[in-house]
Formats: sequence, structure tokens, C-alpha cells
Amino acid sequence: MTEHDTSAHDDHGHHGNLGLFTTIFIALCVLTALSFASFHAFHSTPKVSWLVMMAISCVKAMLVILFFMHLKWEANWKYVLTFPALLMSFFLLVMLIPDVGWRGDHISRERALHMAVPAVHGKAHGHDEAEQGHEGHGNTHPEEQHHDAHEESAH
Repeated sequence: MTEHDTSAHDDHGHHGNLGLFTTIFIALCVLTALSFASFHAFHSTPKVSWLVMMAISCVKAMLVILFFMHLKWEANWKYVLTFPALLMSFFLLVMLIPDVGWRGDHISRERALHMAVPAVHGKAHGHDEAEQGHEGHGNTHPEEQHHDAHEESAH
């Protein structure tokens, strides 16, 4: 064996041991259980439940990337590769937020007629869902709502 082969083999030995990987695996199992429990603990507040589950998922992803993908033991060149990708991901997210948020503001009439209308839950407002469709406030088609409003103004 040459000197180069020996040093490469020695470096691989410093990347953790069975005890470390077992600990990380147990931590991942515990975090998965916490994620499942948070859904039930915060069931009445789905946004909080989602936030807790996303935070736990990020921690789990970090553990997998650092230990099982061996990035914890890599040289500093990993930052040269990941920082530009992270920056581009951030810019992509920032550029898509307005597009998704304002997607229905400037559309053609034809598209407005075929676009999905957000459902309004009748029980939250004290109306039955069947009544809402006849009142022009529920899951009716935009053209029907316009037609209903036109009829109401004519009477």
C-alpha cells in the first residue's frame, strides 16, 4: 500500500463511528415522533402545527446532511458550492411570491370564468352551504355571481 492510500484510509476513519451514527438515527426517530405528536398537540391551530413540523423537518434534514452525507467532515469548499445555490433559491422564492400572490389581479375575462373560486365554509358564517350558492356568496361561478348581483340591482 502506498503512503497516499494509507492516509486516505485513515481520514475515512475520522468520519464517525457506529455509536455516533446510532445516536443520530435515534435522534431522527425521536424527531419524527415529535413531529407526529405536534400535529396532534396543535391540531386546533394548523398554522402552528405546520410551523413546528417544518422546523423539526429542517433539523432532521440538517442531521442527515451533516452526518450521513459526511458534510460535517468536508473541507471549506462546501461553502463555495452551497452558498450560490442558497442565494439563487432565495431569489427564486422572492421572485415567485408576488407572482403567486397577484395571480388573479390582471387576467382575461375567459380565464376569470374558468378560474377556481375559493370555497367559503358556510358553518363559520352561520349559513348553510346550499344557501350560499343561491345567495351569490359561496361556491358559485363568477359569471353567476355577476348575474345574481345584476338581478338584485334590477329589483
